[in-house]
Amino acid sequence: MAIITISRQLAGLGDETAQELAKILNYRFVDKHSLEEKIKSYGVAGAMFDKYDERKPGFFASLSQDRDDYLHYLKTAMLCEAGKGSSVFIGRGANSIFRGVPGVLSIYLVAPYEIRMERVKSYFRCDDKRARQIINQSDNDRIGFHRYFFDMDWRDPSNYHITLNTGNVHPGTVAQGIKYLRDSLVTAEIEAQHEKRLRELILGHQVVHRIFYEKGIPIHFLEVSVSGSTVELFGVVNSHALVEAAVNSAKEVAENFTVRSEIQVVHEYSMMP
Repeated sequence: MAIITISRQLAGLGDETAQELAKILNYRFVDKHSLEEKIKSYGVAGAMFDKYDERKPGFFASLSQDRDDYLHYLKTAMLCEAGKGSSVFIGRGANSIFRGVPGVLSIYLVAPYEIRMERVKSYFRCDDKRARQIINQSDNDRIGFHRYFFDMDWRDPSNYHITLNTGNVHPGTVAQGIKYLRDSLVTAEIEAQHEKRLRELILGHQVVHRIFYEKGIPIHFLEVSVSGSTVELFGVVNSHALVEAAVNSAKEVAENFTVRSEIQVVHEYSMMP
């Protein structure tokens, strides 16, 4: 198993390359539509996805619980899809969500501005002025989305394994280059490590979901770390009873694991609304 994440500029041939790559590798292709449908299946309104999808939320939206819910369910959907087998993810901060997982390759696709302009004019049947507006808005949205939700610079090539210029290269050729990189870096040992770490991430996220979303236990800054046979809980609460409730909830999900609490109890602490 392996995961390839494709981050791309608008008109950088990201979707075309990702589809070609999924085809030649026989990987699952996970795009915006796939994730949106998965998130809706959890009972989440599509309007929430539209409000935050690859854009920085406005001031009031950034203060809303919807913001945290969107990120939680985005991670839920991505981990669910990844657990089904080797996948190519397009956008949506996948490179950040899977950061540090063995067997994950992060690719960034770019193209010269003038070539992007011509592609956008063709896609949207618009003039130079409108094409420039579309490109600049898209770039600003993606910069804001990644900085806000993942505290990363979307444009920084050091956040990726490789950056490729698709200005004058066919998506199929780009896909073949990425396949070569995958074949060189993803060994059988790496794949085994990938599967183990992915199982840990999925379990940790399931524990978060049980504690906060199913049981409604008010733990601020809740995080769950899974390593080997141990599950550790982190966060801040205002009573020991809440710690006990969180530990018991975690044990319901991680039945054969040792659950340890590193949750801090601050009696004067009050939860934000």
